[in-house]
Amino acid sequence: MKNILLRTSLFAGLLTALVACSDFGSSKAEAMIIPPTKISMTDQPGVPAGWVTDYKAALELAKKENRPVLIDFTGSDWCGWCIKLDRETFSKEAFKTYAKDNLVLLYLDFPNEKPQDAALKQQNVKLKGEYGVRGFPTMVLLSPDGKKIWQNGGYLAGGPDALISAINKATGK
Repeated sequence: MKNILLRTSLFAGLLTALVACSDFGSSKAEAMIIPPTKISMTDQPGVPAGWVTDYKAALELAKKENRPVLIDFTGSDWCGWCIKLDRETFSKEAFKTYAKDNLVLLYLDFPNEKPQDAALKQQNVKLKGEYGVRGFPTMVLLSPDGKKIWQNGGYLAGGPDALISAINKATGK
């Protein structure tokens, strides 16, 4: 009797370990297509060109170049208003040209499906709390010395012209 109970317990334990260690339900193909994002100042998969993900590096660059930092708190793969803001404002040539000469762009993403490095997630969650972000998209404008000078929660209609106007007003240009 003890022998049967011992064998049954051993079999159940091995079966549990086998299931726990398997790739059941995971998608290796997706993980290979979209590599995890790291905190970086260089172009990365899943991050729009010209945007950085490292908060401290963005502040250092802003101070060095005497430019404000525009932070985009976004949910790039699930937030409809974030996707609309990117499509109708950030991806337009008028905004890209303005930003290249006038801003440091900081991209803080909160995706549902895209893999993200643990350090990047931790940084983004911390900054979301520090800036009181309650929804997406939220844009925050920091002075070159890192002080908040403008914040907009939600979609800003009007494309690049509306955003550039808001930034110029906040910076006194």
